[in-house]
Amino acid sequence: MSQQFIGAGGRIIPILALVLALGSLRAVAQEASGSPFSVGGYGELHANFVEGAGKDKFDIHRFVLYMGYEFADWIQLHSETEIEHAFVNDGHGEVAIEQLYLDFALSEPVSVRAGRVLTPIGIINQRHEPSTFYGVERPQVDTVIIPSTWSSDGIGVYGKLGENLSYEAYVVNGLDGSKFNALSGIRGGRMKEQPSLNQVAVTGRVDIRPLPSRDLRVGVSGYTGGANNGNRGTNPGVNASLTVLSADAEYRVGPLDFRGVYAEDRVHGAAGLGNGTAAKMKGWYVEGGWHFLPESVKQGRLAEADAVLFTRYEKYDTQAEMPAGVAKNLAGDRRDLTVGLAFYPVANLVTKADYQLRKDAAGTESTLINFGIGWMF
Repeated sequence: MSQQFIGAGGRIIPILALVLALGSLRAVAQEASGSPFSVGGYGELHANFVEGAGKDKFDIHRFVLYMGYEFADWIQLHSETEIEHAFVNDGHGEVAIEQLYLDFALSEPVSVRAGRVLTPIGIINQRHEPSTFYGVERPQVDTVIIPSTWSSDGIGVYGKLGENLSYEAYVVNGLDGSKFNALSGIRGGRMKEQPSLNQVAVTGRVDIRPLPSRDLRVGVSGYTGGANNGNRGTNPGVNASLTVLSADAEYRVGPLDFRGVYAEDRVHGAAGLGNGTAAKMKGWYVEGGWHFLPESVKQGRLAEADAVLFTRYEKYDTQAEMPAGVAKNLAGDRRDLTVGLAFYPVANLVTKADYQLRKDAAGTESTLINFGIGWMF
């Protein structure tokens, strides 16, 4: 973690202060008509039962607090502070600023954003509130190939070019290549504390809705930059760079919805990084959901209710192509199948249950039964 916000004996004094402060702010915002303050957040609770490699556990996985402020109708501040695993001490758990940026809404085609932003790769990294995806856990492709949640510090532009085309583009800090490895891919290279600007990166995405109904969205995104960067402005002294390419799509037709993601990471200079880092990592998944709740049930307290049966298949390999002379770790070549149910009693709260079968090319196999509750407000 980048920094421990704890008092003596592991007491999370600043966390409590933050919660109380935001609670007071919410009360003020509710009482004051037209207040420039806005408060929100999201969170999720998980119970994981594992047969095979792994441990059964209950996890207060994350609790995220949002605070915004409108300086003017064209200047807004947005922030998210995340607490993971309910406790921060001795290297366990995490408190981090996930987002903190200013939007300068100059015009619909071109506006400016500066601060800590979500790197615009894939679907989950940009929309990861638990009520926006069906499984208890995020897809593994969005964990090791696209290391969600992946924040970057920088500045850029965004906008809409007509009703059906939008874009984002930023200059941001690069990653720390010395923290890449064989099985977690580039995930360890994310930086959260005073990231070095020794080798910056550029990233962006374009989204289009080609159908008149706007039920289909297709996006492409990319990232490229040097990997000789570290926290606290330090540089690890590696000679490597990273390029990430991704395509994603979402489609809704009647009671059915579908989504899919493909992503690949190319590490130039991987041989010099060690830790079995591959020259190429790649992954993809497809997911389908069936909204089956009869309209006759959607009455009274369940007027906004929804129920979705879903399945997801993903294949991802953090050892897809190896540098010359580096042996492939077969455990990096993995396949996951997930089937489950998501029930929404109201639009922004979901209860989930799913079954996962995970296999890798080394012959390791595990099954998981997961339960979860998630919300956003």
